[in-house]
Amino acid sequence: MRNRRKNLLKFCNKLECDTLVAFEPENLFYMTGFWGEAIGVLDKNGTTIIAPELEVGRAKEESVNCKVVKSERGKGSISTLIKTVKGSKICTDTNNYDMVQSLKKSLPRVRSTTEPFYQARQVKDLDEIGILRKCSNILDEMYELCVDEIKIGMSEMELQTILMSYAMERGAFATGYKSTLQPLIIAGGPNSALPHAQVTERKFEGGDMIVVDLTLRHKGYVSDATRTFGLGAISPEAKKVYEIVKRSQEAGIKKVRPGVSCRSVDDVCRKVIAKTGYGKYFIHSTGHGIGLEVHELPNLGPSSQAILSKNMAITVEPGIYLPKKFGVRIEDSLIVGSRPDVMHKFTKELIVI
Repeated sequence: MRNRRKNLLKFCNKLECDTLVAFEPENLFYMTGFWGEAIGVLDKNGTTIIAPELEVGRAKEESVNCKVVKSERGKGSISTLIKTVKGSKICTDTNNYDMVQSLKKSLPRVRSTTEPFYQARQVKDLDEIGILRKCSNILDEMYELCVDEIKIGMSEMELQTILMSYAMERGAFATGYKSTLQPLIIAGGPNSALPHAQVTERKFEGGDMIVVDLTLRHKGYVSDATRTFGLGAISPEAKKVYEIVKRSQEAGIKKVRPGVSCRSVDDVCRKVIAKTGYGKYFIHSTGHGIGLEVHELPNLGPSSQAILSKNMAITVEPGIYLPKKFGVRIEDSLIVGSRPDVMHKFTKELIVI
C-alpha cells in the first residue's frame, strides 16, 4: 500500500497538485484497501477516509493505515471534504459537474482527471498479480464445467446460471460492468457474431459455435478470458475461422514483452486475420488492461500510443464475426514480462462438444 500511495502522489504532483481525492470505489480501494461509500483523501501527510456512519465501522476494519472521519451523506460529506483539504491543490477522479463546481468555490485549485489513478494502476504489484492468478484459475475451472454441461437444447441463460453459481461458491462475482445487463457473455449460433451479445433464452443447436466470455471479479480484481466451443457437427468454415483466430492470438501473445508498443501487438494479430480475407470481420481492438475494472489502461488497438511495461496485466483477444452466422473469439489475461505469462491454462484447441 505504501508504494501504491507513493506512485499515486507522484502522478498527482506531475499535474501540479498536492492532494488526491477519490470518489470512485475502485480508486478508493486502491488508495485505502476499503471498498465502499466514502471519499478517500491522500496527501504527503497520510490517507483519510470520509465516510457516513453506516460505513465507518467497516472502513476502520478494512482500510490500511487510514484516518477515518465520520460525516453526513451527500452535501455533508462535501463539507467535511472541503474542511479536510482546505488550502490544497487537489486532483479528483469525479467528473460530476456540480461536484467539481462546488469544490472550486472553496478550494484554490481543483483538477478533475482520473489520470493519476489509471497511471498508477497500470503496473500491478505482487499482491495484485496473485489475486488475478486466483481469479484466472476460477475461470479455467468454469471452462471445464462448460465442457461437461453444454448440450443441445440448453439455453444461454441456463448455462449462465450454472456458471455463476459455481463462480460465486468460489468467491468470484459479476463485475457490474455498466454496458451490459448480464454478468457474462454466452452467445450461441448467430448470437456469437455479436462481440458484446446479451445472454438470451435461445437454446443451443447442433452446429452452433458458442462464445463464452467470462469476466469476473475476485477480491476486487477482474480476470477476463474467452473460449469458443463447437456443438455437434460444425461447418468447415467454422473450423477454418477458429484456427485463424487461434493463430492470430498466438502471434499476439508472442509479441507481448516490456518495451513493445501496444499498437504493434494489435497489428500482428490483425495481419494474421487480414491475410486470410477475414480482416473486415475483426471489429474491435486486440485487448486492454485489466485490474480493478474490466477495461483499464493500456489499450491494445490500432491507434494506441502506449508502451508495455513489466507487470502490466492485459488481455489479447482477437476475433472474427460473420453477421447472422457465427463468431469466434479467443482471449487470455496475461502479465507482461520477459516472456508472456498467460494466466489461463485451459486449452485453446477447438473443443467440439
